[in-house]
Amino acid sequence: MTDMAGENGAGDQAMSQGDLFSKFDGIIQQRETLLSSGVADPFSLVMEKVLSPTRAICNGRETILLGTYNYMGMTFDPDVIAAGKSALDNFGSGTTGSRVLNGTYQGHKECEEALKEFYAMDHAMVFSTGYQANLGIISTIAGKEDYIVLDIDSHASIWDGCALGNAQIVPFKHNDIEAMEKRLRRIPEGAGKLVVLEGVYSMLGDIAPLKEMIAVAKKYDAMVLVDEAHSMGFIGPNGRGVAEEQGVLDDVDFVIGTFSKSVGTVGGFCVSNHPKFEVMRLVCRPYVFTASLPPSVVATAATSIRKLMHGGAKRAHLWENSRTLHGGLKDLGFQIGTETPQSAIIAVIMPDLERGAAMWEALLHEGLYVNLARPPATPANMTLLRCSLCAEHSVEQVQTILGMFERAGKAVGII
Repeated sequence: MTDMAGENGAGDQAMSQGDLFSKFDGIIQQRETLLSSGVADPFSLVMEKVLSPTRAICNGRETILLGTYNYMGMTFDPDVIAAGKSALDNFGSGTTGSRVLNGTYQGHKECEEALKEFYAMDHAMVFSTGYQANLGIISTIAGKEDYIVLDIDSHASIWDGCALGNAQIVPFKHNDIEAMEKRLRRIPEGAGKLVVLEGVYSMLGDIAPLKEMIAVAKKYDAMVLVDEAHSMGFIGPNGRGVAEEQGVLDDVDFVIGTFSKSVGTVGGFCVSNHPKFEVMRLVCRPYVFTASLPPSVVATAATSIRKLMHGGAKRAHLWENSRTLHGGLKDLGFQIGTETPQSAIIAVIMPDLERGAAMWEALLHEGLYVNLARPPATPANMTLLRCSLCAEHSVEQVQTILGMFERAGKAVGII
């Protein structure tokens, strides 16, 4: 008879020697330590029912949503929902194909037309996710012999796009114009150069000095890509983002964005005025080799984008909410990621992960959901409670939220 115990022992030994999961042991231990303290898992919350852009049933109780990126509250807009239902009835549940094969429906073209109109640009390309938009555009336009100069706090999708294209990666200190220029100055003359910036950085909610940075980039003949995922729809006179707000949108070569924030659905895009841009549909691998978005999704996106063109009143109310929450939290004694409100993201800095998790749970018990953000996703090893305001939050809800923070903060000993 085979000695099963012996075989299992050998197998266990082999696994411990060559276990590809061993690199994650630190994270596994950190999670186990956190959960052993009795705190609920902050990364596995289930919303049993969503009632509106600002309310849901979580763990059996009604909860105010302050961590959804649903900045303009478009997820329950009646026109958006009706467009999705109509497309579902008329075109089915999915395309089952790539955009370059059978995956381009009338709705995809209409969505790209809406983007071109929204940004007043010549070209628009829709991806299946915002992550893929960065992954595809960056990896395709900047290859092995090219240089990418990027902010050290750039989103993971930007870093992954750099790696996929195998470009020479040159990071600089966050929002440091002088450091960026030093990096550009050292790049060999004649080399292909791409500067990648974000309008709003998602962890602290701070904005980039795009006007000054783009001027430096153009001084060194670099192309510029700006990710406006967290500003599109909200910031700028027409909601086109920080580049529009600072008057430099015409100097940006590529704008990347997502449908999963202000637009209220899922998907990503790139808009550009570059005369050769359409070739990207044939050479961009994350576009060519991915099934296209379902017809219902692009229908909701196109409808939402066109409504955001006339969202001035919503933008004004969201700014009011941002100023009220930011000022109120500072007055209570919380440490905030920015000195002044710069976006719809208000980051509340926690002393450490353990107390951050305790504060997150205390807020959830109060009936408030926020994001717990931890290293390595956060800059400078900070633990943050990240609040994402919505244009549908009422004045009364923001005051309720401040009361919840005060009670939870005192209970946990943060304030």
